[in-house]
Amino acid sequence: IYSCCYLNRRLNQLSSHDPLWKRHCKKYWLISEEEKARRNQGWRAIFISTYCDLGRYIHYYATLKKAWDDLEQYLGQWCPRMIGSLKESVREEDLDAVEAQIHCKLPDDYRCSFRIHNGQKLVVPGLMGSMALSNHYRSEDLLDIDTAAGGFQQRLGLRQCLPLTFCIHTGLSQYMALESVEGRNKYEIFYQCPDQMARNPSAIVMFITGTSYLEWFTSYVNKVVTGGYPIIRDQIFSLCSPLYRYVHDKDCVATTEDITVSVSTSFLPELSSVHPPHYFFTYRIRIEMSKDALPENICQLESRYWRITNAKGDVEEVQGPGVVGEFPVISPGKVYEYTSCTTFTTTSGYMEGYYTFHCLSNKDRFFNVTIPRFHMVCPTFKVPT
Repeated sequence: IYSCCYLNRRLNQLSSHDPLWKRHCKKYWLISEEEKARRNQGWRAIFISTYCDLGRYIHYYATLKKAWDDLEQYLGQWCPRMIGSLKESVREEDLDAVEAQIHCKLPDDYRCSFRIHNGQKLVVPGLMGSMALSNHYRSEDLLDIDTAAGGFQQRLGLRQCLPLTFCIHTGLSQYMALESVEGRNKYEIFYQCPDQMARNPSAIVMFITGTSYLEWFTSYVNKVVTGGYPIIRDQIFSLCSPLYRYVHDKDCVATTEDITVSVSTSFLPELSSVHPPHYFFTYRIRIEMSKDALPENICQLESRYWRITNAKGDVEEVQGPGVVGEFPVISPGKVYEYTSCTTFTTTSGYMEGYYTFHCLSNKDRFFNVTIPRFHMVCPTFKVPT
C-alpha cells in the first residue's frame, strides 16, 4: 500500500511539472511562447483549458489551424481585401444547433474548421478562388455555417448533402455528403452536374473534389500558399480543389530565345456533361520576355498553331491569326496573359503548338516560340445510381 501511495504521489508530481506540458501545447494547440506570455498561464493550465473547449478536435485542430494561419498570411500579402471577408469562429452550441436543425451529424474536421473561422461573407472575389472567361465568370465563397445549413438538401439526387461553397454568378456549389446514400461515400465532396440523358430529371453526375473536409481544405490551402494557382488582380484564380482550378504545372514551361511560355489549366463542371460526353476545359497562358533581352528584340505575335489530341489519339490542328483577337507586342520584361478554352469528348487530352512572332526592328525576321504540351484531365466522377 505504501509503495502504491508513493508511486501515485510521484506520478502526480510529474504530471504537474509545467514544462512537460509545453510540447503538448505546441503539438496539439499550436500555442506559441508569445501567446503563453499574453495569457499569463502555465503550460499545464493552457493545455487543460484548451482541451476543455476543443478536446474533441485534438486530432484535427493543429492541422486545420496551421492551414488557416498559412492562408491568412498568404492573403495578407497577396489578397489583403479578402481578410475582411473572413468571419469569426462559432461556438460549440452553434454547431450543435445546426445538427439539430438538419437532423444529421457534422464531421468533426468540418466542425473544427468552423471553430477557427466561420467561413466568409458572401462577397466577390470568393475565398475559394475565381475563374474568368470572356463570357463566363465564377467566384466561390466558403459558406458560413448558417448559410450552409439553410442550403442543406433532402431532395432526390442530393439527399443529405450540405453545401460548402457557393458562387453567386452561376449558382454552383460544392456539396459534402453527410451520409452514404445515392451512391456517395460518407463525407465525400463533389460538384453536381445534371445527367442530361437520364430519364429521371433529378439524376446528377458527381465530380469528386475531396474525400473528407480535412483533405479537401488543406490540399486547397497547400496549393495556394505554394504558388500552385496564379494570382490575378488580387484574386486567387482557382477553384475549390486540386482537381478544379487553374492549376499551374511548374514543368509546363518552355523558353525560346528570350520568350517564356507557361500554362495553367482548369476543368469546368458547370459547362461539362458526362452523358453526352462533353468535357470543358479552360487554360490561361502567360507569355513573358526576359527583362535582360536587348531592346531590338521587341516583337509582335502574328499567329498561333495548335495540335490538340484527345485520349483516343484523335488529332485536330488549328491555325489562325493572333490570340483571342489580339496581336500583342512583347518587349523586355513585359508579360502578356490571356485565357481561352477547349472541349473534349474524352475525359482527358492535351495541347501543344507554337506562336509565330516577327521582330519590329527587322520585319523580315519571323520565328516560332514553343508552347509546351499541357494536359487537361477531368476529375473522378460518379454517375447516378
